[in-house]
Amino acid sequence: MGKTYAAITGVQGYVPDYILTNAELETMVDTNDEWIRSRTGVEERRILKEPGKATSDMGVEAVRGLLEKTGTSLDEVDMLICATVTADYPFPDTANLISYKLGIKNAFCYDINAACSGFLFALATAAKFVESGSHKKVVVVGADMMSSILDYTDRSTCIIFGDGAGAVMLEPTEEEVGIQDSILKSDGVGSEYLHQKIGGSLNRPTPENLATGGQYVFQNGRPVFKAAVSGMSNVVGELMKRNNLTAENMAWLVPHQANIRIIEAVSRMADFPMEKVMVNIQKYGNTTAGTLPLCLWDYEDQLKKGDNIILTAFGGGFTWGSLYLKWAY
Repeated sequence: MGKTYAAITGVQGYVPDYILTNAELETMVDTNDEWIRSRTGVEERRILKEPGKATSDMGVEAVRGLLEKTGTSLDEVDMLICATVTADYPFPDTANLISYKLGIKNAFCYDINAACSGFLFALATAAKFVESGSHKKVVVVGADMMSSILDYTDRSTCIIFGDGAGAVMLEPTEEEVGIQDSILKSDGVGSEYLHQKIGGSLNRPTPENLATGGQYVFQNGRPVFKAAVSGMSNVVGELMKRNNLTAENMAWLVPHQANIRIIEAVSRMADFPMEKVMVNIQKYGNTTAGTLPLCLWDYEDQLKKGDNIILTAFGGGFTWGSLYLKWAY
């Protein structure tokens, strides 16, 4: 038998119906459409407004569509990982709730929290289970309801983020397609620049704490921008070099959709043309763990079997990395 690879055999996304435009944000916070577009590239973002709905519900829709698209029955799924920082609850895991709501009974399920790098980390982790032969149909979900942790009076954060979910199916193959290599990094030094202060065991949610606004996303933009550009461009360059990849034999670069300026800077530093860079930040904003699968979903009809693709992301903590895969269908 040859080497077993973990191949993506399907991708599906879900975004809520409600569209929060820059024009509407102008009525909520001191900003304007030109300011938002020029600094972030975001034109609109989707917001989950239905009462009683949460991150798991977006994940359910993405996974349901994925199973239908790939012709996979509920009983065939033997693992489901959900990457998220906006879990429905501190526990149980959102992955368990997604499986329960869909009726998936035979899957080993858990969450990964690596901020905006979550889907990348989850995909690399899931691949090891497939490559080992222990699991045959693994669903990887990236989903975040960022609107649940945003302060809509803080223009430094509320203009950037949106809600959404994406999911991929991983299956074993002996063809030389699927996930080929990855580089994953983390450094806790970044915790002071990008975090949610209240809600964990250090700063429990009390009336006094909540009055400070620490339950919302905090970001110090300048050091995050600098670290994101250098982090992603470095790991993309390293991954390309050790796999003999060039801009000519690469089909696509799929960067985390954090900010159009970051995306363009990574493209320049990695010496990779923007026409081969997946970009949909204008439609969805930064959906955190949802950005990478939503990009693959949006560009699916442009992908060809054997395409060389690099995914890269950077998130709070700091976490960052890149993953090289060959498209499998």
